[in-house]
Amino acid sequence: MTTVYDFSATAIDGAEQSLDQYRGQALLIVNTASKCGFTGQYAGLETLHREFADKPFEVLGFPCNQFGEQEPGKAAEIASFCSTTYGVDFPMFDKVEVNGRNRHPLFDWLTSQKKGFLGSRDIKWNFTKFLTDREGRVVARYAPQVEPEAIKADIEKLI
Repeated sequence: MTTVYDFSATAIDGAEQSLDQYRGQALLIVNTASKCGFTGQYAGLETLHREFADKPFEVLGFPCNQFGEQEPGKAAEIASFCSTTYGVDFPMFDKVEVNGRNRHPLFDWLTSQKKGFLGSRDIKWNFTKFLTDREGRVVARYAPQVEPEAIKADIEKLI
């Protein structure tokens, strides 16, 4: 059976990173963007990261430029913006595509596990969130307008 731990992605610093390093942790995986109406959610995601820092939980951010070209920068620019503007300390990855022919394998799997509105696999906008349990299975998908704070109770059930 495939789990989230079977995938790898390029970290924001350019290093290839296996998600197996998060084995045993619940994960909140989010496609992000720096110039979006939901960009302020970085603050809430960082709050979750800090609040559960001593628990088996991690937030993983995956910048994406597929929605209104709201993530135009290079990896270093994205990392600097997130750190400087929102104090982001949770793991960030290099830009990925979350829809279409070049969809990153991780998001191909995530969207096959939990479909969105009307059963669509496609991600509709930035800040769509996927929650996985400590065994690496997708347990929930949240729409972009769902604030990170609203997911807290679901995270607590998993950790």
